[in-house]
Amino acid sequence: MAAGKSAPASTGGNELSNLVLERKEALRLSYEKLAARCIDPETGEQSVKSSWLHRIATREPVQSPDLAALRGMAAGLEVPLRTVQDAAAAQFFGMDSVYSEDAQVRAMVHGFEDLSPEDQRKVLAIIETFRQS
Repeated sequence: MAAGKSAPASTGGNELSNLVLERKEALRLSYEKLAARCIDPETGEQSVKSSWLHRIATREPVQSPDLAALRGMAAGLEVPLRTVQDAAAAQFFGMDSVYSEDAQVRAMVHGFEDLSPEDQRKVLAIIETFRQS
């Protein structure tokens, strides 16, 4: 993710769905094998079921994942946790992830991409203030 930029522009509210489908295909896994890899590193337990992964990838209604599910999905999909968190925040809550220049501070901003360039700069300035403190 580029520093000082938001997550990629919304793809129609299917950010997590797209991530699951893309990584499943890249890893060449069935939903069952992918689910078996989604082990929450904190609990050591499988955090999502294959049926949930199938439903989200095919854009069927699903319950939003909890933190344990996100951690497990990050492990199973072989992506950083923040990638899964950003996709889930965008899909389930309409939130854009905005990062400081060094990507050490993240803010969730509703409709960041819809803000004027001036207002986007203001949000980024606020984020940079926290990075420097």
